[in-house]
Amino acid sequence: MDRDGVDRALARLGAEHEAVETSLLALQDHAGRRLLEGAGLTGVTEERWAAADADITRLWTYFDAYSGALAAAREVRERRRWPNREDLVELTERLRGPGVLIAGAAVEGSVLAERLSLAELVTRMNGLYASSLDVVVAADAVWSALPARIDLLAAELHRTRSLAHSVGVRPGEHPSGDDLEAITAELAELRARVISDPLAFWLPGAGSSAPGGGRPDTGRYDRAALALEDVRREVEAVLDVRQDAEQRLIALRDVLSRADRTLAEARTARGEVLAKIAASEVPAVSGPPTVLQEQLAAAAEHRRQSRWHRLSPLLESLEERAEEELRRARESLTAVTAPLAVRAELRGRLDAYKAKVARHGLAEDPLLIERYDAARRMLWSAPCDLRAAEQAVLRYQQAAAESLQGTGSGAANGAGSGGTGAGTPGKEDA
Repeated sequence: MDRDGVDRALARLGAEHEAVETSLLALQDHAGRRLLEGAGLTGVTEERWAAADADITRLWTYFDAYSGALAAAREVRERRRWPNREDLVELTERLRGPGVLIAGAAVEGSVLAERLSLAELVTRMNGLYASSLDVVVAADAVWSALPARIDLLAAELHRTRSLAHSVGVRPGEHPSGDDLEAITAELAELRARVISDPLAFWLPGAGSSAPGGGRPDTGRYDRAALALEDVRREVEAVLDVRQDAEQRLIALRDVLSRADRTLAEARTARGEVLAKIAASEVPAVSGPPTVLQEQLAAAAEHRRQSRWHRLSPLLESLEERAEEELRRARESLTAVTAPLAVRAELRGRLDAYKAKVARHGLAEDPLLIERYDAARRMLWSAPCDLRAAEQAVLRYQQAAAESLQGTGSGAANGAGSGGTGAGTPGKEDA
């Protein structure tokens, strides 16, 4: 190396020395490192910090050796303004050769001492610094993120537990009470684990080799937060029940009362149908389910005793079943009264054709009078045979159509369209 090369090398090594020193001092003062030194560590953090702490000690050993070698080289350079050949040879050896003896700092303990060049020392220090900083930054990031969030969630948990207790949602009495106990235990265990083993909650960044590349693993925290949110919604539902329980009970009684009245009407209608309609299958009508009334009484008792956590699911079940019972009662009434509806339709059709015939001056036609009287007797007699009555109405319609065609009125366009399917309701009801 000539004089200019030596001066450039000394300047570059001096800048590297300053940068390494600044980094080491920053690492020494890093809040994460101080926390790691004072914490009772466990698990993967204990293992990695033990290795990182040894690396930091080795770093300072390397740095001291680097500083001494650099100072010695500067002393040689400062002997004279224009160094002679011997000075340049010595400086070249100091600046480029493996002239730095490192005692007791061999990597992985392979040798008791080794000689390194200043460039090799810088590379070695950079590697140790990056791995040590990665441990410090990762632990500090987890400690900065998770404990505070866990504490906030624990405060929300405390408020939810107090509210749940006030409405009877307690462990052993309600599933959400058991969930609150489980969440409490999970948060306590999670916080203790985060404090003692933060690196167990660190996810390294994919493809990133920079120190601290990654993010805290919040999976367990997120699951606890979601579980608490579910419990909170359940408690709010119980609170809503407490506020409007009386109105919902009144509405339930009204729905069940309407269902009972509809079933009573269906039973009455069934007796009427059986008396008035012959050859027709009429479905049976069941009585009101007593279990719903019993559950309604239990719901009222829960309200009187302020057992809101038991009242909430019972009311939801009762409301659904009460509406279903009302639908069933209405369907029974419709099915039972179907034959009466068919008879009413046949009566209306018969009278409509009679009026049509009269408008065309055929009211005194003997055949029409005979067939009308036959159909009317069937429809207004009890019990009424719907199938025979329908046939009688069809015969009257056909006779009326033929008579209207004979008069040239051309009004027989609906003569054969009156099939009501009187037998069909009986088949469906069966």
